[in-house]
Amino acid sequence: MNRIEGHCRGNCPARRPHRPRIGGASLLWSIGFAVFFAGGVFAESVDFVRDVQPILKSRCYSCHGEQRQRSGLRLDVKSEAFRGGELYDASIVAGDPDESPLVRFVADEDADLEMPPGERLPDDEIEILTRWVRQGAPWPDGVDPVTLEDPLDHWSLQPIADHPAPDPAPDLSSDRGTKRADGNVSPGRHAGLASWPRGKIDRFVLARLLEAGLRPAAEAPREEWLRRVTLDLTGLPPTPNELQTFLDDRSPEAHARVVDRLLASPRYGERWAQRWLDVVRYADTHGFEVNTERPHAWPYRDYVIEAFNRDLPFDDFVREQLAGDQLGADPATGFLVTASVLLPGQIGKDDASKRLARQDSIDEIVINVSNTFLGLTVGCARCHDHKFDPISQHDYYAMQAFVAGVEYKDRTWSSNRAETPTGGDAEPPKVFAGRFREPDPIRLLTRGDPEQPRERVAPAVPAALGGLELAKDAPGPQRRRALAEWIVDGENPLTARVIVNRIWQGHFGSGLVETPNDFGRSGQPPSHPELLDRLASDFVRSGWSIKRLHRRIVLSSTYRQSSFEHPDPEPARQTDAGVKLLWRYPARRLEAEAIRDSMLAVSGELDFAAGGRGFDLFDKRGGLSGFRPIESFDPAGLRRMIYAHKVRREQDGVFGAFDCPDAGQSTPRRRESMTPIQALNLFNSRFTIERSGALASRVESEVGSDVTAGVDQVYRLALGRDPTPPERSDAVSFVTEHGLATFCRVVFNSNEFLFVP
Repeated sequence: MNRIEGHCRGNCPARRPHRPRIGGASLLWSIGFAVFFAGGVFAESVDFVRDVQPILKSRCYSCHGEQRQRSGLRLDVKSEAFRGGELYDASIVAGDPDESPLVRFVADEDADLEMPPGERLPDDEIEILTRWVRQGAPWPDGVDPVTLEDPLDHWSLQPIADHPAPDPAPDLSSDRGTKRADGNVSPGRHAGLASWPRGKIDRFVLARLLEAGLRPAAEAPREEWLRRVTLDLTGLPPTPNELQTFLDDRSPEAHARVVDRLLASPRYGERWAQRWLDVVRYADTHGFEVNTERPHAWPYRDYVIEAFNRDLPFDDFVREQLAGDQLGADPATGFLVTASVLLPGQIGKDDASKRLARQDSIDEIVINVSNTFLGLTVGCARCHDHKFDPISQHDYYAMQAFVAGVEYKDRTWSSNRAETPTGGDAEPPKVFAGRFREPDPIRLLTRGDPEQPRERVAPAVPAALGGLELAKDAPGPQRRRALAEWIVDGENPLTARVIVNRIWQGHFGSGLVETPNDFGRSGQPPSHPELLDRLASDFVRSGWSIKRLHRRIVLSSTYRQSSFEHPDPEPARQTDAGVKLLWRYPARRLEAEAIRDSMLAVSGELDFAAGGRGFDLFDKRGGLSGFRPIESFDPAGLRRMIYAHKVRREQDGVFGAFDCPDAGQSTPRRRESMTPIQALNLFNSRFTIERSGALASRVESEVGSDVTAGVDQVYRLALGRDPTPPERSDAVSFVTEHGLATFCRVVFNSNEFLFVP
């Protein structure tokens, strides 16, 4: 994968080896002489609207207007025209045509850039532009064809507001029902909703539904909720014993007891760590063409699992991932180096190639930090000021300076944490978590080109987000620690919103903001902005506890809604087809890892061994190509899929078809495609056939050879319920003819097994 290809890179004009030359004073002197002396010192002043704007509109707007801004230059808006583009600073220098690229490129036939390309302006238009600039380039306010929005006036950059939960009671009390002919009153449309909210989340959601003329769905059956919350929090289905215990518990605290049990399970961290690893692009190989193994990357994966399991406060989670070497958490800084990187042998031996590779490696760290924690695409400002968000090119390189001392290398694991490996190794244990040295001096680069350096920049956060700036010679550890503290500062408007949104997305399939890595102007606005802010403010007040946030969400009436039963489904679909307003629970397909893990759990084969070096999905752990998927696994390969050796750019032979990311780019939200290859893989693969046989053997060992009892047990194990009488009758006939193992294959391929209900 070419590093320059990526978000916004492909839209940049080709890099130039040097800055455009500004010269040719003799030509401008001649033009100026002709204008001011041939026309007399009392020549009429140039009027911008009458004389200049029509030239810009007819000659320039097609390439430098609202729809297109070549080289980052825009000439239809005053502030943008004076600011300039990517190749130079100001394009218009009031009073000085000689130093104004706008004039130079249209007047000097020998300039590096001829504008307009291939079509020189008439002399009279050149004279008008020259006179206008010499007269001070007066550009009245209010005459631009468009008005730019203030980039700072964006919801995500505003302070988090502690909105009170709305009270829907007045709206509900006004719905008194309809009087019938017999004198009785039919229940109103909103009958029964007064008691629906169980907490603040529900009050925000219900108010939004009522505003749209909608009402929530019925509560999901207890079996359905148990399966949903168990898959959600652990990635595994509930066992028959867990189901029976919950059904027998009729106390008001029954649901809460289930949630507390699931959050205390080590399976919880394995489930939710996978979502984090998707975002940060974790893999066990370096990527690019050679794609060699990272044998010491796995401690970071285990660190994330352990952090979720012990409910490490999220602000500490951030601190450790940026500065864990200073906090006794060496594996945590694996976050900094999760992306692909070119190895020394893959980089050209010339200095220019080395400088470019170094820039690319630091760029990946900036992308990881800004996307993951801030929900901002700061990396788009590497070559030019961000086209949509208030992030300048200077801001980008100032962010680079925070991590300019990080190298993509192993280092000795020296922390005193209990999980530090020991075991008789002849060498100290190592972890691929970055090696730290004296930071490189970071300079602003023209168009992102290391061969066109400009002024040196100090470590600083984007100007739109605060005033943190360090000295240019600040040591590397201080830089990373300062960046972490700024990210988790209570005044930062982004961090809490971003993580709360990620957690919400994990439970509902879509976040309150549908673009979890982009809270900027190119992203989507929140569907429930007040709810997002209230959750974020409560999250910080609660000590940044992710488990406490889970508990609030999954115990809400909003989460307890049925996916299927609704009093007015058709009007609701017409109003909100995407279920953004949450008028029912949005069912979704399980991720690849949860499907594989669930099959192993149901068949009784899942090995719960945690941590350590990953098991193999392929016949080799790295290389150029030729990865042959393993079809039949030994017991060591029947662990949870998060413990597999993750090969970048390669898909698992069976479950890769289920939109499993290849760790090339951040995957903040998995696709949910539906393709024939998914069904073919899941029905015909050796993995499925072996799991089906194991499930059949388990059932027969538990209930004997009675076909009806066997069918019932398969339903309880795989689907978390008993079959209906028609289902039981059909299944018994099928098993009698085709065998129990074949029936198990059918169940593994059913939507009910593959979807979160």
